[in-house]
Amino acid sequence: MNQEHMNQDDRDQDIRDQELRELYQEVIIDHGRRPRNFRRVEGASHCQEGFNPLCGDRLKLYLRLAPGEEAVIQDVAFLGEGCAISIASASLMTECLKGKTRSEAETLFQGFHQLVTVGGDSVHLGKLRVLAGVRAFPSRIKCATLAWHALQGALSGGELTQGVGERNQGETGPGTQGWVSTE
Repeated sequence: MNQEHMNQDDRDQDIRDQELRELYQEVIIDHGRRPRNFRRVEGASHCQEGFNPLCGDRLKLYLRLAPGEEAVIQDVAFLGEGCAISIASASLMTECLKGKTRSEAETLFQGFHQLVTVGGDSVHLGKLRVLAGVRAFPSRIKCATLAWHALQGALSGGELTQGVGERNQGETGPGTQGWVSTE
């Protein structure tokens, strides 16, 4: 293959890469401005708060798991405020989790965490791959993983013993059950 043809192939690849980055950016902006599943889940079985002290992102994740040995996520949603990356990541996560089992959710967490921290194979992550570029900005990784750490906390012990509304008052700091910080 001659040098001129290789240069054209490289330029074509650069154009495709730029178009893909722009598409990914549009998806992140869309989910950041119009998050999906941005609400409280009625009858939530698990709830977890998360806070990123570096930029002030704060969210509360709600899960309703079907009873049983291999619980299925029947509903998942969140409320909160934060940067576009944090909100978009939470929104994309909630879309991906519905109908997944607890073990499938944990596998997604591991895959997503690897994607934004070290890279690697992300084909199985679907739309979540749009957040792969966060890896180039270490200070934004905590923004992208906040909802995921809240998910992990909810699955490992954020089970509610009272109604969701009853836990909202006065329980918002470290050391409180249902609290996750990305420090």
